Amino acid sequence: MRMVFRWYGEGNDSVTLPQIKQIPGVEGIVWALHDIPAGEVWPMDRILQLKEQIEGHGFHIEVVESVNVHEDIKLGLPSRDKYIDNYKQTIENLGKVGVTTICYNFMPVFDWVRTDLHKELEDGSTALFYEKVKVDAMNPSELVHKINENPDFTMPGWEPERLSRLSELFEAYKDVTEEKLWDHLHYFLERIIPVAEENGIRMAIHPDDPPWPIFGLPRIMTCRDNFRKLLKLVDSPYNGITLCSGSLGANPANDIAGMVREFADSIPFAHIRNVRRYDNGDFIETSHRARDGSVDICDIVKAYHENDFTGYVRPDHGRHLWNEQCRPGYGLYDRALGIMYLWGVWDSLERTKRGSVSC
Repeated sequence: MRMVFRWYGEGNDSVTLPQIKQIPGVEGIVWALHDIPAGEVWPMDRILQLKEQIEGHGFHIEVVESVNVHEDIKLGLPSRDKYIDNYKQTIENLGKVGVTTICYNFMPVFDWVRTDLHKELEDGSTALFYEKVKVDAMNPSELVHKINENPDFTMPGWEPERLSRLSELFEAYKDVTEEKLWDHLHYFLERIIPVAEENGIRMAIHPDDPPWPIFGLPRIMTCRDNFRKLLKLVDSPYNGITLCSGSLGANPANDIAGMVREFADSIPFAHIRNVRRYDNGDFIETSHRARDGSVDICDIVKAYHENDFTGYVRPDHGRHLWNEQCRPGYGLYDRALGIMYLWGVWDSLERTKRGSVSC
């Protein structure tokens, strides 16, 4: 596996590139132009500027997360072709600088959803928390206010240009069923996958977070059967999955290690993190250690190892430790600890495979 680390850019991240450089085994930065609104072309001058900065610290820029999909594409509006053409141009621009993987999602209106960005755990650390009863009873505008309580950093998936149209978007989606959303995804993929293939870029869709419908909006990237369906929409090695153990792990029915074993060849990029589930539908993010949550991180890493996985991996959301002031879920300390846990499992499996004494 090839370890990478998500970074939001200078002035928009509490973590610096020199700090990331000190985490063992990290070879690349997962990046994006977060200030470019969904649907607009990413300009070459901005791409080259960030490329120079990141590569100047010894990292590659092969993974982008995310090139956001405009809502008109998800809604299937006549205007979608304009935004799809812009998306194609961005793919071509990224191909010119050596990008090999683009992570994206197809979630209507909202990206990830949580009700508390700093829920305290037993050890005094805090983490992202989802309380089902609150979401079930909450007006979406209340959730927007909650998410934007952290004004120091932008919150990807909760961009102002999207949220300013909240009422309009909910009205637009009222007749969009899961079947229609699948149709709109199919239309999108049929047009961009050939361009991705021409530019040597694998498209990797991220699961819905959480993996079930919220606020009456359809969600389709939620389970094994739906990933099977996705891969059949456009049969190409450039149509792939960003397998996120945390997003999928919120649903106890999802066998994530089983998905790794089935879809390994279609996973260019993996997010590995843990969550602790509760019987009432709540969940909270924990350390990466398997015993701290409900997701068997060891078996997931083992599944990747069994398949000689050479794709990109990053630790996903971490806890907030030692009074670190950071973007919710994206501090330095717990993600660095997570990387070392993942390397520990991987290295132990490597030694066992070679017949050496286990770590």
